[in-house]
Amino acid sequence: MEIERCPSTLAKGYPTYSPLARKILFDGKEISPFLDLDSPAIQPIDIKESVGRISLSGVQPKMGMVLGNDNKLRYNLVNERSTYIAKPKPQSYHLMRTEDCPANENLTMQMAFQVYGIETAANGLIFYKSGEIAYLTRRFDVNGAEKLQQEDFASLMGLSKDRNGDWYKYENASYEDCALLIRKHVKAWMVDVLRFFRIVVFNFLTLNDDAHLKNFSLIYKDGEWRLTPAYDLLNTSLHLYEPRIFALSLGLFREGMPTGDVNSISRKDFEEFGRRIGLPKQLIKRELDKFEQPYPLAKELIENSFLTKEAKHSYWLSFDYRRKMLTF
Repeated sequence: MEIERCPSTLAKGYPTYSPLARKILFDGKEISPFLDLDSPAIQPIDIKESVGRISLSGVQPKMGMVLGNDNKLRYNLVNERSTYIAKPKPQSYHLMRTEDCPANENLTMQMAFQVYGIETAANGLIFYKSGEIAYLTRRFDVNGAEKLQQEDFASLMGLSKDRNGDWYKYENASYEDCALLIRKHVKAWMVDVLRFFRIVVFNFLTLNDDAHLKNFSLIYKDGEWRLTPAYDLLNTSLHLYEPRIFALSLGLFREGMPTGDVNSISRKDFEEFGRRIGLPKQLIKRELDKFEQPYPLAKELIENSFLTKEAKHSYWLSFDYRRKMLTF
């Protein structure tokens, strides 16, 4: 298999990872994206109990990986801590375009980082012997031999499936509640509330309706809690038959909001959201002005991505429409 753009940054002219990608993903080591491994045999998942609300991140298979002494990626052994996570395409009957899932996540994460300056987990793509693609991300909770403490928002809110039901990570909080959680636990809360605001707006632009409570976390590092880099970002409308506007049923606000019609959401909602979570008016305006701009790099990344042609077209149309909604 031959490629002509970096399977991480999506920059053209690279038959392997670019120098920038190697630096971020592998500390500068020359690692091949082509694995001498077979694609893992994943049995189809028939999620009958999840009809009407499917967690895409919940059905994606995840495989722990490490760099071997030969500078090749391999699956981690028993009792060996993984430093990377690989996500092959899911096999659920309830998803569309499953072959595009890895490329979708890589593209969306790169758009967040390159276009909007959102801190994201280091990521790229790998290729099995069959040519099948998998998404690869570097674990940010592992620092050498140390495993950093990380708590997702569902855990911090004391929510679980046993206590709160199957949809505990969707139906028990709003994004306003999430921001208040950051203000409670993070010393430099203004910085991380702004980072959180950017991710929420970006998820709206890229139609990520799987940004539930377990897809946001705080990590304890250097003696304090901080919001983790963004992870599990992808345009879920390419894969779900019944996508929603927001993952959390209450939407942006603690008292809930009407989300039956996407056209009912406007820039004013995000302005009010920013005000409620403690951001200054001028800062909110600056951020929303940035998100409504038509950045040529966004379209370039979509075109350079490893999505199929049909998926690229759908991604661009939906993203561009949502962007324009922030001008209303």
